[in-house]
Amino acid sequence: MHRPEILPGTADILLVADHAAAHVPPGIDLGVPAALMGDHVAVDIGTDALTRRLARTLAAPAIIATVSRLVVDLNREPDDAGAVPASSDGHIIPGNWDLPAAERELRIAAIHRPYHECVAAQIASQRPALIIAVHSFTPKLATRPSEDRPWPVGILYNQDDRAASAAIVALATRGLHVGDNQPYSGRTLNYTLDHHAEAAGIAYVGIEVRNDGLAGKEGIARWTHILADCIVSVRRSLA
Repeated sequence: MHRPEILPGTADILLVADHAAAHVPPGIDLGVPAALMGDHVAVDIGTDALTRRLARTLAAPAIIATVSRLVVDLNREPDDAGAVPASSDGHIIPGNWDLPAAERELRIAAIHRPYHECVAAQIASQRPALIIAVHSFTPKLATRPSEDRPWPVGILYNQDDRAASAAIVALATRGLHVGDNQPYSGRTLNYTLDHHAEAAGIAYVGIEVRNDGLAGKEGIARWTHILADCIVSVRRSLA
């Protein structure tokens, strides 16, 4: 069983990082080149360091995934075909191709279920006023080379836009070009927040930082400062 890393904190804000790791557990062979495990298809680049710094800055608890999204995508419904992806951005994942149903269920039971049980347990023991999901995205998809992705940061949400609206204003006030449900829509890909926040009436926001902005310590520090201020502003707006 593979559980996420849980960082303690006293703030009434919970950070979650579904795609922070590139780790592949022993016994699983994805059949991909080692270099691919550092690519955006395997991990949300920069989110591990960013989430840890945000947690320290905000004194907030955080739940950080410890397994690559190519093994199990924790931000998808467990019965969604994409939860164990056979391909991603043009890359075939041989170890997931025609994966036997029993093996798939083992991964869900060992990785997906414990992760979401940890999130649920954290909320039950220390109910937050605000949940923040931290993600990053690639400046350009290999399968859509002509598609422009100009946003340095995007805000994702489904139906409950209380926190998202405040976050968009807070970031735009800094002069940032903010993606409103871009580059992905929280109305179609939002499992963690739908399941743990929206369904429970907890305000939430998904934050997507373009990963070229998270290169190196300076980028992490810059976005920690920007997002910590934004999150504090959002929290105040909910009072």
